[in-house]
Amino acid sequence: MKIVSKIKAPVEAEMEIFEDKFRESVRSQVPLLNRITMFIVTRKGKRMRPMFVFLTAKMLRGHVTERTYRGAGIIELIHTATIVHDDVVDESTFRRGFFSLNAVWRNKIAVLVGDYLLAKGLVMSIDNDDFDLLRIISVAVKEMSEGELLQIEKARKLDINEETYYEIIRKKTASLIASCTAMGAASVGMDIKTVNDMHRFGELTGMAFQIKDDLFDYTENDIGKPTGIDIKERKMTLPLIYAMNRATAKEKRWMLQIIRRHNTDKKKVHELIRFVKEKGGLEYAEKKMHEYKDRALEILEKYPDNESKESLKLMLDYVITRKL
Repeated sequence: MKIVSKIKAPVEAEMEIFEDKFRESVRSQVPLLNRITMFIVTRKGKRMRPMFVFLTAKMLRGHVTERTYRGAGIIELIHTATIVHDDVVDESTFRRGFFSLNAVWRNKIAVLVGDYLLAKGLVMSIDNDDFDLLRIISVAVKEMSEGELLQIEKARKLDINEETYYEIIRKKTASLIASCTAMGAASVGMDIKTVNDMHRFGELTGMAFQIKDDLFDYTENDIGKPTGIDIKERKMTLPLIYAMNRATAKEKRWMLQIIRRHNTDKKKVHELIRFVKEKGGLEYAEKKMHEYKDRALEILEKYPDNESKESLKLMLDYVITRKL
């Protein structure tokens, strides 16, 4: 958490104000809804996405505006809505070490609360004529849905190539981080070129973030065994795709058979993980992750040197070195 505190330092005051504003934004006239939204708010994570919004705005203008607070609020409302819906879809019972919303209040209520949070984000934009901010987040939500559905389709067919993998993670993960940095720029009145630059910076950061996430599947857990969760869920990630592209026809048939028929067999999954490592899948994924990070840094270098810019650089380092 020390590195996160360092990243947060230039916008610490803004983040404290944001917490109060966000808590107020989810309030309603329905007691049950208030209990549930307080359950969500008190189990907050690192709030990395609002942090991206504030850091981008301060790097570019040296200050934030009320539109920046609204932009960060819209991002967090819609991000939370997608998490609530994802937990229902994935039948998850835990989130950040706590029971998920659907585990406590069941699926019907969880879906309705997700809808409520999404609607609150939309109404907040419309009530304040923030149509440019609304467009940014709406495009992200559309792409996130497309990315998830494309991944589901490819998990069924197992015919994913490297280019399709990048399309999936760009839409599924990177689009939301891109919307944060674009939102930060737009909220302080930057020109369209700068907004697009910041969108690209966030997108490249998000690509590196997701590749790092995919690498976790090959790292050892508390008992010294790789998790293999993505393989169990038949997700074709970059290390696996790279190994498959370098496998013989016989090896490829063996890999596909494990993914299709033995993806819950721990011994066979670990054999596949070992094979991916031997083929250099992890080294290749790490190389691509660093390439995305370096391209994101190139964009930042064009902008003013200040504390917020240094924090965005630190954020990039954190993205590729984090432990979870």
